[in-house]
This record gives sequence, C-alpha cells and structure tokens, in this order.
Amino acid sequence: MDVTKQIEYWTASSAEDISAAESLLEKGHLRHCLFFAHLSLEKLLKAYVVRQTGDVPPRIHSLIRLAEIAGLVLDEERDEFIRSFGVYQLEGRYPDTRLYALEADDVSAELSRTKETLEWLKNQL
Repeated sequence: MDVTKQIEYWTASSAEDISAAESLLEKGHLRHCLFFAHLSLEKLLKAYVVRQTGDVPPRIHSLIRLAEIAGLVLDEERDEFIRSFGVYQLEGRYPDTRLYALEADDVSAELSRTKETLEWLKNQL
C-alpha cells in the first residue's frame, strides 16, 4: 500500500465533504450538512490512521475511536466535541435513531467548530 497516496485520498475526500456540508447548509438541509461534516472529520481522521499504522483504516464511523487508533492527543474541548459529534452520523445512517431538532444557527456553529477542528488536524498531519 502506498501510504502517501492513501493519505492524499482521505484528505482530498475530506475537503470535498466539508465543501458539500457548506452547500447543504446554504440550501437549508441541516441534518445532511452535519452528516457530511461528520464524514469530513471521519475521513481526515482516517488519514491519520493511515499515517500512524501504515495500513488501511478500519471501516468504522466512531470519530473518537479513529482518534485513539491514530494516537491523537486531544485536549478536553476537542475530545468532548469529537465524542458528541457522533450523533450526526447516526442520524444520517439509521432512520430509527432519535432525531434531534436542528436550528440553522446551531448547525452553522457546529459547522464552524468542525472546520476549526479540521484545520487543527490538517496542521498536524
């Protein structure tokens, strides 16, 4: 496996997904916006997993588990954010999951936090 190509794949795909999340927010598709924001974080974390392990990342969606596999040291605020953000991938994948009421301002704030976390991750990669 070419580690560099795998990292490039995951980082490029992450960038595409955060762009899609921004477009979905503009269109008012709040739940889908957060699903794609989660997907973007997931993919960037998978780039870290590849770098750390030299292997293909596991097919899981847990952000905190991916961060653990990657050996990332998270401060309390980032740890809490990553743990709580998992709810959005559940809502996007499993229709029987409890759906949370979403407001555009809250989704915009969550998207901003996601983008800040993505920048933090990219600066360390």
